[in-house]
Amino acid sequence: MPGRPRTRLSRVLDDLGGVLLEPLAGLRRRGARLDHVVIHDPLDSTPEAPPGTPPHAPASGGAAHAVVLCVGVRAPEEIVRLLREYGRREATALVVRQPVEAGPEVVRAAEEAGVALLGLAAGASWAQLAAMLRTVLAEEDLGDASPQTLDGRPAGDLFAVANAVAALLDAPVTIEDRASRVLAFSGRQDEADQPRARTILGRQVPPHFTRHLEANGVFERLYREQGPVYVDPRSQDFEMGMPRLAVAVRAGDEILGSVWAAVPGPVGEERAQALVDAAKVVALHMLRLRAGADVERRLRADLVSTVLEGGTAAPEALARLGLLGRPLVVLAMGLADPPGTSTPEEDVSRTAERQRLTDALATHLTTVQPRAAVALLGNVAYGLLPLPGEQPEDVARALRLATAFLERTGRDTEEAAIGIGPPARDGTGVRRAREGADRALRVLLAAGRGRRVATLEDVHIDALLLDLADLAAARGDRPTAAIARLLDHDARHGSRLVHTLRCWLDAFGDVPAASARAHVHPNTFRYRLGRLAEVGELDLKDPDQRFAAMLQLRLLPASEDAPEA
Repeated sequence: MPGRPRTRLSRVLDDLGGVLLEPLAGLRRRGARLDHVVIHDPLDSTPEAPPGTPPHAPASGGAAHAVVLCVGVRAPEEIVRLLREYGRREATALVVRQPVEAGPEVVRAAEEAGVALLGLAAGASWAQLAAMLRTVLAEEDLGDASPQTLDGRPAGDLFAVANAVAALLDAPVTIEDRASRVLAFSGRQDEADQPRARTILGRQVPPHFTRHLEANGVFERLYREQGPVYVDPRSQDFEMGMPRLAVAVRAGDEILGSVWAAVPGPVGEERAQALVDAAKVVALHMLRLRAGADVERRLRADLVSTVLEGGTAAPEALARLGLLGRPLVVLAMGLADPPGTSTPEEDVSRTAERQRLTDALATHLTTVQPRAAVALLGNVAYGLLPLPGEQPEDVARALRLATAFLERTGRDTEEAAIGIGPPARDGTGVRRAREGADRALRVLLAAGRGRRVATLEDVHIDALLLDLADLAAARGDRPTAAIARLLDHDARHGSRLVHTLRCWLDAFGDVPAASARAHVHPNTFRYRLGRLAEVGELDLKDPDQRFAAMLQLRLLPASEDAPEA
């Protein structure tokens, strides 16, 4: 079986040059092979693979045939040192943030090392670049190392398709999804206008552009008409330097996205038809990408599930995830269920929301720790987060990451909560860590809106109470002794003795504080307190009786202790 074709440096420069990457030095080896991406850490002696590194890529210390992202490196002398160091490691290219001074010494070091030096455009993020490079490198489909093609190009390689469409139209193009996110773009983007440059840098059409296009009916025409839509800048009420020619990408009745070309003016019928035909090819590639993503998601979910079960297959699953032998923390994220019954449509929407949050959590965790693995299993999204050590501050790091995720996603995750289990030193402890994360999550969801992230240690007593409530429910246990008598009296007489006792216990016997909780005068509260002691045959001075009453009240469903209106 033939091996998959290797990506070359020239391909990266063609696809990302002009907007994201500027060649600075050492470009004699434009045909040099590129296999993967690594991140240079000034505080570490070995570079680290970024999110999305394929499982067949070299270990974190391997830089052969790599493009190295030198985050935070700008000093010429440091660049010279890294060029020489990575030249010895057979790296293909180094990327540094612009602006950078590529003086004679830097140019000479690049030539001698045989390493290309590229500059990342100001305004672009390293995460964006890593994601784009991953796309350009066109990893093979999971489980199939043989190259597959559609219309003569690697299946799912939208960058290759974008370049082909650009060649047909003689204009730079972007391929976007329904949310106007840029999936791929062609070369020659420097020939387009400033709005296009901002779109490429952000991998997303700026929101105010999409709002104007929507208000002006452009999207309605785009998705209604079968042919291309010409957008004249003079017909728009926002900044737009060049006209656009756009066509919807369809799979049957489903709109997958669109292709946008920045053109100097109206195009002829032949070029317009070429764009329509190209959209059909783009649809095939987008469907292929979606199918590949679904396969990858299922495979990852199977591996994460195997690890969490902790059986004999767990070590192999950990190895395939790149987590074998590393201490882990398990995170469990869930959504609070809405009250009452839900319709089938609401259930489908809820499932889609869980998957969206799972994908967002995966992106968040892998940005910080590339080896993190996240999968949605049932109604809970589980994350396996490797830790650099096993100290308490490492678990605190997981707590900070989970809190930051929910804060950044804002209103979209108001009903979400994340429980964190105890650290697992190896594969045998992951199952216990998962159980701990589940118990912490259950406490958070049972409490309703309020605290949204917690470790099991934070909510251990509440978790024990829930476990005890489960045991009591399984046995059919009901309140006994004093609490049973008080409940019966309240039901027959409409009194509030149980509520009075709860307020007194919660206030540690402080009558003024307890009466304020009960919203009655202290004298009225004292009378009720004496009455409940008499009816319930309860000695409030006996610590054992107080503890028994408090425990039963904690296990009592709220509906059975509802205060009067």
